[in-house]
Amino acid sequence: MAEKINALFRKILIVAFSLIVACISSGYSTRTVSKVDGAGSVVDFQHDLDDYVPAKKKYNFYFTYKIVHPWWDAVALGMEDAQKKYLEKGIIITYEYMAPDAASYEDQTKKLLQAQEEDYDVIGVDVADEEKISPIIDEMVASGSKVMTFSSSDASPDCKRIAYVGNTHNYQDGADLTEALCEKLGYKGKVGILVGSFGAPCHEDRAKGAKDTIAKYKDMEIVAVEYDMDSIDKAYELAVKMLNDNPDIAGFVCCNMSNPVGAARAVLELESKAVIVGMDHDQEALNYLKDGVIYCLGVQDCYSIGFDTLQVAVKIADGNLPGDLFPDKTDENTTIVYQEEAAPILEILYGDVSQ
Repeated sequence: MAEKINALFRKILIVAFSLIVACISSGYSTRTVSKVDGAGSVVDFQHDLDDYVPAKKKYNFYFTYKIVHPWWDAVALGMEDAQKKYLEKGIIITYEYMAPDAASYEDQTKKLLQAQEEDYDVIGVDVADEEKISPIIDEMVASGSKVMTFSSSDASPDCKRIAYVGNTHNYQDGADLTEALCEKLGYKGKVGILVGSFGAPCHEDRAKGAKDTIAKYKDMEIVAVEYDMDSIDKAYELAVKMLNDNPDIAGFVCCNMSNPVGAARAVLELESKAVIVGMDHDQEALNYLKDGVIYCLGVQDCYSIGFDTLQVAVKIADGNLPGDLFPDKTDENTTIVYQEEAAPILEILYGDVSQ
């Protein structure tokens, strides 16, 4: 079903747009994982279009992503900002922004093949399953469609997609968050990993980064790896089971935006002292971070992903390939934030730190 953008979330972030002066410069430079240096550096809400002059006055794009979720609402806000700035230059951009209620490579395949039959200048996809979707993209490109990937998950390395905009360092995100957990635990203890969706490159890569990091320390052990399919309720149930099966679990590594919330609920309910590290900017997760239930979060700059995706799509629509105008992969920031940064980030993103 078509995505229904969360109106309240949109309103909050639009207000934030007018309040924040970001420290990160816009553009297409390589961006990596960093620790926060002031709340304003976490998400860059201030962007200007680059100097590229579009060849047409009207463009029509199609974007499909993994699942209806507030994370992609933030990406959509960056797209809307770019759309508005193009309109100010007399360039009209329309686009569809579609996702299912539950992550599904079958649904994504159906959406892509349907979009291929329509008159879109560019089709963009946040890959739900690298192994299953990459061949579909190759077939679409071979038949003449202009296909790019965006958001959190690229296609396989040999896929013929034209370009990718988003997080290119998901493995490092998982490794860095897990290293922070290991240090906090004194490099000993049992750990549970909540991954997310089967086959989603970003989730699988973060989990691999977590596993490889834990493997470096002889006194650390992974006792469970579970897939919650981007569901807070499922993550909660899995975390409760992990804790019941292993009451001495010392920590959780959470590889998407939903599972830190589920893990935190479980830890509170069972009065566990397990340390939680995880991903992104869910309001409940940030409140758990503020309260010390979650130790740290890796927050991605979704707004920049959306803004840069639209700029790259325009260039691809005009027949350009990766090179001087845009790279094969446009990388965006992940910033690791801790308890002391939670309150200002909550205020910036949600306007209320009282909850």
